[in-house]
Amino acid sequence: MGNQVVEAVSAAADRIREQAPRNEAAGKLTGEATAALRECGVIRMLQPREHGGMEAHPREFAEAVLAIAALDGSTGWVAGIVGVHPWEMALADPALQQAIWGADQDTWIASPYAPMGVARPVDGGYVFNGRWQFSSGTDHCDWIFLGGRVAEPDGTLPEAPEHLHLVLPRADYEIVEDSWDVVGLRGTGSKDIVVADAFVPAQRVIPFRKLVDGTAAREAGLANPTYHVPFSCAFPLGITAAVVGIAEGALEHHLAYQRGRTQITGTRIKDDPYALTAIGEAAAEISASRTAVLDNASRMYDLVAAGHEVTFERRAIGRREQVQAAWRAVRAVDEIVARSGGNAMRSDNPMQRFWRDAHMGLAHAIHAPGAVLHASALGQLGLQPPPGPLRNMI
Repeated sequence: MGNQVVEAVSAAADRIREQAPRNEAAGKLTGEATAALRECGVIRMLQPREHGGMEAHPREFAEAVLAIAALDGSTGWVAGIVGVHPWEMALADPALQQAIWGADQDTWIASPYAPMGVARPVDGGYVFNGRWQFSSGTDHCDWIFLGGRVAEPDGTLPEAPEHLHLVLPRADYEIVEDSWDVVGLRGTGSKDIVVADAFVPAQRVIPFRKLVDGTAAREAGLANPTYHVPFSCAFPLGITAAVVGIAEGALEHHLAYQRGRTQITGTRIKDDPYALTAIGEAAAEISASRTAVLDNASRMYDLVAAGHEVTFERRAIGRREQVQAAWRAVRAVDEIVARSGGNAMRSDNPMQRFWRDAHMGLAHAIHAPGAVLHASALGQLGLQPPPGPLRNMI
């Protein structure tokens, strides 16, 4: 089924590609771009079958995101972010799933997960407040996952509050217009979100610890290994796949541009061994990034399908592979763009947009290398990082 989505993306390639400058000008995906995403099926790939989803292999989802991002970075990014939310919703209360998808199986769910909100316990749930940045694709979503910290009953935060994912309908939060003014991924419409004194019943809350240790999937009784892949693999998967897909798109445009180009020196690119070496090196690096992202998804899936626990050490290695794949791909984009001449930076050359989008995607918190590489090295030395920053993104 996953291959069918990639085939559908291929069939809609011109349509998705044409929306790229329009998405950027609008500051969010156009109606045509979102229609293309709905029709190709990528947002339903990780959705439960009983709600019209495909329950696809995570690798297949990543392949679809790669294909879309190579056509337009913003469309690929929204596919990678919004497309992973049905995976988490599959772990939630069945009544909540029915409320979201019962009337329309194409209902989209936004995020962010960053624990910026404060959830004060009350009878039956929480009173929730906060402001979040970076809610990608949010204009096209009717529900949202938001990260929060559990406060004391008087509203004060304890020293080490529990983290939650809380689910709210569109009526319970505000999208802040004009809050997305950036240099890259402009078409994602990743705007701010504000929540003021919203009541969130306990049935619409997932403790973050249950996502990290796999308890949520076990308690939901899900049989498909896709839902037992660690959260720290599943959530970044769409993001990193989008960045690598953007790099593939940049390479494609670079090749098209260089194919018939003659440099100011009079040397044609096809006769310039230095330019050709740069192409070869960049293509190899981007290819290695694709392989790493897909291989990591397959390895995680195979482990949980075989009934094995995914240890912290293995999760850290998986995160290392994702982070390095993104950095390797974006460095390769820098190498080829720097050899494309000044015309690559003209507004009508798609290369400049792919270059900006790649750097914006790399700036996502999930690609911060320090703690991830640190923790993975400790794990390989047989050492366990203490609770805190070294474990937060793993």
